[in-house]
Amino acid sequence: MYPNPLLPGFNPDPSVVFAGGAYYLVTSTFEYLPAIPVYRSTDLVTWAHIGNVATRPEQVEVGEVATGGGVWAPTIRYHDGIFHVIVTVAMSPRGCVVFQATDPAGPWSEGTTVDGVPGIDPDLAWDTDGTAYVTFSGLATSGPDVGTHKGIQQVPVDLAAGRALAEPRSLWSGTGLKFPEAPHLYQRGGYWYLLIAEGGTERGHSVSVARGPSPTGPFTGHPNNPVLSAKGTDRPVQNTGHADLIDTPDGGSALVLLGMRPLGLTQSFSPLGRETFITPVTWRDGWPVVSPVLLPPPAGDAGTADVDTEVFAFADPAALADPGWLAVRTLPRRVASVHDGRLVLTGATALDDSHPCFVGRRQRHLRATVATTADASAGTGGLALRYDEQHHIAVEVTGTTVTARASLAGLGQQWRAAVPAGEVELRIEMAPPPATFGSTGLGGDRIRLFAAGILLAELDGRYWTAETCASFTGRVLGLYAIAGTVRFADYRYTGGEQ
Repeated sequence: MYPNPLLPGFNPDPSVVFAGGAYYLVTSTFEYLPAIPVYRSTDLVTWAHIGNVATRPEQVEVGEVATGGGVWAPTIRYHDGIFHVIVTVAMSPRGCVVFQATDPAGPWSEGTTVDGVPGIDPDLAWDTDGTAYVTFSGLATSGPDVGTHKGIQQVPVDLAAGRALAEPRSLWSGTGLKFPEAPHLYQRGGYWYLLIAEGGTERGHSVSVARGPSPTGPFTGHPNNPVLSAKGTDRPVQNTGHADLIDTPDGGSALVLLGMRPLGLTQSFSPLGRETFITPVTWRDGWPVVSPVLLPPPAGDAGTADVDTEVFAFADPAALADPGWLAVRTLPRRVASVHDGRLVLTGATALDDSHPCFVGRRQRHLRATVATTADASAGTGGLALRYDEQHHIAVEVTGTTVTARASLAGLGQQWRAAVPAGEVELRIEMAPPPATFGSTGLGGDRIRLFAAGILLAELDGRYWTAETCASFTGRVLGLYAIAGTVRFADYRYTGGEQ
């Protein structure tokens, strides 16, 4: 059994390619930078975050995109010795853009905008004669037709010139469920297969497939579509869809796809958002047969389960260079720096601003603790859990006062305590709800906020989940400043699933 989730935490819309003896996988990043993480594996089990496609703001231009806009659904492919990543940067001047690199760790090109692709979720495939096709979901994200959906579309393109060579034409768009999207084309045997998602990216999310004689069709749908969906089930992984097909090291096949792990007795709230999963595929009569997405059995009880620990001590000036750091609509190095053994943030905006002075990392486990030692003698800031501008939690220090803050949809609450002057430890703990009936068992995960060992507040995490928040991202845990200069000695994360 492959490990699931394959890539935990905020890693939606996966696409994967095999080249040169390794698998390379990319996911969406929306308004965060750097954009489009690149993960590498040789066995589809152990993955390393080796870089990011967009390490320069001008590559994606997300500085002014609305929350939920930005980098949507990249596809990674390998052709004639070159890696290609094609992506929609929604609500940005970049539009549909294709990046190229000879080394997937980077650097990647500045990117070429491909005019004439009016939609989202672009796929890139080449016919045997070398013709490049972009197949995409015809959802208009701007202009007079915003919100209009024309189903799955396709157009031949000149990648070098950045233009379509014809008007888009309609392809097969599924079984009639809403939002046909995430198309991917593959040649396998005597057929071309068109894999799509439909049903929306919520609980109705599904995978459907069709096949035809060429990349342009005509396509005939699988007789048992959708071939994968968790809707109406109590499976621990829900919202399964947006899949990419890959051959496995043992000679089989698998889908790499997004899913969510809702918590509680009613499986209502998903704190980590959309994650990347994997599930086996077999073949029958030339059609894929997809297994349900499962979680591996527990590794042990709470005392023996595996624990993932990540520690960044800023005495190392290279600590901020790790590719997993994120900032909102800007790069981490634009808002943070390392001086004299401390991460330094100088802020003038609050967490509900579209450009906060914030650097963070993905929450990857349902049970997690994040902590830092902060010196706010010359400013105000602290440790935060961020979902978007309107949904965040923080433990904030200024001088000898600590404040726990909870913000959701324009509402806020705060709790205060006094601490000694100097450096103070700030900590946020997250744990699944108890498996009992009642308000706690039916709600979200439990979030506890500490400063200097003092419990300031305990919160119901349902208000900071994918089902409650407006964005399509996930929780990002990080350090911030809202006034003056705040210095942080470290960033410590511990997580597990038990």
